Formats: sequence, C-alpha cells, structure tokens
Amino acid sequence: MKTHNRNGLTGIFLIAAMVFGLFGGLPPARAELDVVAITKAAEQGDADAQFELGFMYSKGKGVPQDDKQAVNWTRKAAEQGYVSAQYNLSLMYEDGKGVPQDDQQAVNWYRKAAEQGDVDAQYNLSVMYAHGKGVPQDDIYAYAWSSLAAAQGDKDAIKNRDVFANRLTPEQRSKAQELAVELEAKIDHKKP
Repeated sequence: MKTHNRNGLTGIFLIAAMVFGLFGGLPPARAELDVVAITKAAEQGDADAQFELGFMYSKGKGVPQDDKQAVNWTRKAAEQGYVSAQYNLSLMYEDGKGVPQDDQQAVNWYRKAAEQGDVDAQYNLSVMYAHGKGVPQDDIYAYAWSSLAAAQGDKDAIKNRDVFANRLTPEQRSKAQELAVELEAKIDHKKP
C-alpha cells in the first residue's frame, strides 16, 4: 500500500510549524504554546487543526505519541471531508494502528478520499479490490480505480492497470473502462 508522502502540514499550520518549531528547535515552553493553539483550534472544529493534531499525535511531534489520539483527531477532520485525513484514517484501519484492524473501514475511508481525487487512495482502493480485502475481489473495480490513479501519472497504478487488464476478457475490460469514466465523472477535485 502507498502512504502519503505528505508531512501532514498544510496551509497556515505549515507556517506555524516552521515559525513555532514543530520540527524541533524551539524551547519547550514555546512548543507548548504552539500545541495549545493548535489544540484550541481543533477543539473549535477547525479541520486543518484537527488533521495537524492527529499528525502530531501519530508522530509524537510536540505531544506524546498516542495512536488513539491520532485516530480521534484524524477522524474529526475526515468526517468534515478533509481528504488527507480520510486517507490517513484508512491507513490506520488497514494497519490496525490506534483502532482494531478493519479492512472494510479502510475501504470506506479510501473510497471517500478516492472520490475526491486522491491518487494514493485510488491506487490503494484498486489494490483492495484486486486482493478482496474489505470488499469482494473484483478485477473490474481494481482496473477502474487503478485507471483513475494512472491517469494522474501514478507509475505503480499504470503497471497494475495493465496487469488487471490482462485478467479481464475484452467485454470485462470494456465494462471496466466504462466504470472508470463513470467514477471520474463523480470525482470532486476540490480537496483540501
């Protein structure tokens, strides 16, 4: 499975992280102020802050490492439609990190992120379908989701799409291509 290469920091929190030293370098008192500010914003429902706090707990950056808290804050952002949080939550379910391992929940969250155009979620969802993890095994769906990721230039998805194509009859391949077009038409590419 692919993991995001994102460092988990976006927008204003990337700036805050650099200024306030979430990457190390500031005195502990200053880092504590930063954690307090992010926590306050997260508690007030700010999805960026919730995602950042989840990331901080998952990596132990500025707070003690705590997988359950990471899941808690990541889920709050994911439920608001925050794509990277949806993706990270799917990984947590797939790996059983901070939650009981649950491939069906992983697929659920991969799908939410994939439907918003997240290339890694599209790729991982295709793999879940190919192996029947959390969903019935289905090469047509595996091909369709890998096609969407391949269209975004994902090299692994291109290879997998070709492998899946070889497993399909010409009729199934046609159906898979039609499904990919339908899925692409439904994708919301306005992800945070």
